[in-house]
Amino acid sequence: MTFSRLWLLAIFIALAACGDAGSSGGRGGAPVVVGGTVTQAEFVSEIEAVGTALANEQTIITSPVTERIERIGFADGAVVRRGAIIAQLSRGEESADLSAVKARSREADRKLDRLTSLQERGFATNAAVDEQIALRDGARADASAIQSRISDRVIRAPFDGVLSLRIVSPGTVVTSGSPIATISDISVIKLDFTVPENFLTAIEVGQVIEAKAAAYPDKIFYGTIDNINPLVDPLSRSVTVRTVLDNEARLLRPGMLMTVRIASETRSGPAIPETALLAQGDQNFVFLVDQDGIARRTRVEIGLRSNGMVEIRSEIKLGSKIVADGTVKVRDDAPVKAVIPGQKPAIEGLQPKSSTNADGN
Repeated sequence: MTFSRLWLLAIFIALAACGDAGSSGGRGGAPVVVGGTVTQAEFVSEIEAVGTALANEQTIITSPVTERIERIGFADGAVVRRGAIIAQLSRGEESADLSAVKARSREADRKLDRLTSLQERGFATNAAVDEQIALRDGARADASAIQSRISDRVIRAPFDGVLSLRIVSPGTVVTSGSPIATISDISVIKLDFTVPENFLTAIEVGQVIEAKAAAYPDKIFYGTIDNINPLVDPLSRSVTVRTVLDNEARLLRPGMLMTVRIASETRSGPAIPETALLAQGDQNFVFLVDQDGIARRTRVEIGLRSNGMVEIRSEIKLGSKIVADGTVKVRDDAPVKAVIPGQKPAIEGLQPKSSTNADGN
C-alpha cells in the first residue's frame, strides 16, 4: 500500500472517530440525555362514555277525537304552563246537545217537585215519584257525558314545558290520535349512557359526573347519577346509567349527543414522564441512573396516565434518578450524561474563550 493511500486511510479513521464523539455529546461515548427523577403525582381513574340527552318529561299532544280545529292557542316554541289551552276543536253539535239535555233536566226537576207535592197530599204514588227521580238523574247523567265530550275538544298542556313547532292550522280536520304538537319539560335533562359491566363497582347513585356537548365545547355540565338499570344487556354486557343535569339556562336540548366523564377513583403514587417509558411488546422499562452515571434498564409495572405522567406500580423509590428523555440513545449498563432541561452539558476540552481588552490583557 502506497504512502498516499495510508495517509487517506488515517484521515478517514480520524474523521469517523470525531463523528462518533460529536454524536455522543460527551467524553467516553456517553450520550447526553434529559435527566429526571421519580416523583409523586396524583392520578384519577376515569370512566368515559357517550350518552343521549332526554327531556325530563316529553309527550306528543294528540287529538282525542275526529274533529275540525277551531283555534290554535300557542305559538311555535312557546313556553306554557300546565292546563294552558293548546288547541280548541269544533264543539257546536255538542253544545246544542248539552242545551237540550239541560232543558230536559230542568223539566224533570219541575215534574218531580209537583209529584212530590202531590205525594204529600196522597194524590201520587211512590212508584210515580221514583220513576220521575230516575228520569231526572238520567238527564243529569246525559248532561255530564256531553260536558265531558266538550272538554275533550279543548286540548290542554299536561305539564309545564316548551312546545315544538306546530304542524296543524285552524280549519284542519284531525282524526283521533293525530299529533298537534310535542311538549317537553327541559328544566332538567336526563342523560342516559351505557358503561361496561366491569365498571359497576365504580359507580353509584348520587355520584357526580361531568358532561360536554359539541354545541358548547368549552362548557362543562355537572350532574349526578340518578339511577342504574338493574338489568345488564346480555349482548353488549353493559348497563344503562341515567344521570340528571340541571338545565335552568335551557342550553341543552333533548336528542343531543353528550360525552360523559366519571371520576371513579383518585390516588397518588410514584410517577415518571411518558417519554421515560420504554415499551417492548407487553413489557415496560425505564432507565435508572445510579450514582456513577450508569443507566440500568429496569422493568416496571405501570398504572394510570395523566397529564403526560405515568403511574409506576413497581417498587421504585421516590427521587430515583432516571432517563426522562432520549432513551433511544441509551444502552443497558452503559454510562450516560444526564442534564437538567434548560441547562447545557459541560463538555470537557471546550473552555469558554476569555475576552481580551484593547491592551491585550
